[in-house]
Amino acid sequence: MAKQMMMPPDDLASRWEYTNKIRLWNQECVSQRKVFVQTFGCQQNEADSEKYLGMAVSMGYKATDTPDNADLIIVNTCAIREHAEKKALSIIGQYKHIKAKNKDLIIGVCGCMVAQEHRREELKMKYPYVTFTLGTASLHHLPRVLWEAIESKKRLITTDSDVDFTETVAEGMPVRRGSDYRAWVSIMYGCNNFCSYCIVPYVRGRERSRKKEDIIAEVKALVAEGYKDITLLGQNVNSYGKGTDTDFADLLAELDTVEGDFWLRFMTSHPKDASHKLIDVMAGGKHIAHQFHLPLQSGNDAVLKAMNRHYDMNRYMDSIHYMREKMPGITVTSDIIVGFPGETEDQFEDTLTALKEVQFDMLYSFIYSPRKGTPAAEKEQIPDTVKGNRFDRLLATQNEIAKEKNLLLQDQILRVLCDGVSKGDPGVYSGRTEGNKIVFFKGTPDMVGQFVNVKIDKTEAFALWGEIEKT
Repeated sequence: MAKQMMMPPDDLASRWEYTNKIRLWNQECVSQRKVFVQTFGCQQNEADSEKYLGMAVSMGYKATDTPDNADLIIVNTCAIREHAEKKALSIIGQYKHIKAKNKDLIIGVCGCMVAQEHRREELKMKYPYVTFTLGTASLHHLPRVLWEAIESKKRLITTDSDVDFTETVAEGMPVRRGSDYRAWVSIMYGCNNFCSYCIVPYVRGRERSRKKEDIIAEVKALVAEGYKDITLLGQNVNSYGKGTDTDFADLLAELDTVEGDFWLRFMTSHPKDASHKLIDVMAGGKHIAHQFHLPLQSGNDAVLKAMNRHYDMNRYMDSIHYMREKMPGITVTSDIIVGFPGETEDQFEDTLTALKEVQFDMLYSFIYSPRKGTPAAEKEQIPDTVKGNRFDRLLATQNEIAKEKNLLLQDQILRVLCDGVSKGDPGVYSGRTEGNKIVFFKGTPDMVGQFVNVKIDKTEAFALWGEIEKT
């Protein structure tokens, strides 16, 4: 059951008490101390990092975009795959040299990775220059943990339970957003699904939904500030509100009544909760983007059962057919895991068949990575060479589908939210469509953060090119 529990008043008062202590401590410093926040992982982690940075700034730190001159480094980690953990540990290892130059540097490692006991132990024993750890559920305790580290000059390698974690939803945290026109809005935390390959329920806890009124107030404020693209976040976003008097479709419908010119989107969804009611709300909305990210993971029913996904291909295809009936131009994206333990060649071929049947616009594909503590990690693993071969075939199949899907957009005029100068060519700007497809075009600085109309004159599997349509 999803829970709607507010942070106790004592916790809220405590947070501000420690925030003020650190602010005063920072004011005593001759030069303003700086904070650097580094993020690994998903959009939820990005949203969490905006809160870490917001809290740090409220405590008197100045944001910096490099760790080299920071007095406080916060590394917000991911645990979804081993590669993400190793990358984070590698970066943390490099900070040893910065610590050697600045003995007063405080390094905090936060997020999903540190919720695992074996990773905390590794940080404790092999990374002695790491000052503290903080789990995802205890994010709002940053001021207290930081002050205790400053005052005691001791390391605090903690778990969520070490900082009095209860299943509450903390509101009112300061946020330092990374964009003036795109925003993440977390509406729930945790997951109850326990897919057999996934570490998320173990590191982020059970489902906890924010109050509807708080979400609506946040979205209204963002729209009033000029934000144009707002994404609602949750580990299983469309299970929002279970056990309460509302559900995700109801929340989405209310948010769609907010006045303004903006897109409203959400991720990540679970197919078992992709109801016709939700699709009807999307189809009838004026702000809700006609884009649906619906992770499939496998096209074979036996593999889906082994994954503990709680749906089969018939259930999944029912959702796909219904959303395309109601929204013919909808962009549909998905996640696929290749090489799940026990997956046979025929079962993998079923996934390729599913790709051809569904016709995804974009696909986020991953080679299965065993996660310690999950049921799938205990099963016999498929050889890396087999997984690699299947991964290459999956990408080749999807690339052809994506090319054909994007070719249908040739000569169409699309509304694009401009992000700024592209990385590859300073004379070219980039932006994204309602369906979150990237578009390149010649633009001007005043277009950044604004909607523009672009006529598409070239298409490829992963991008579109066009010219600005004069109004």
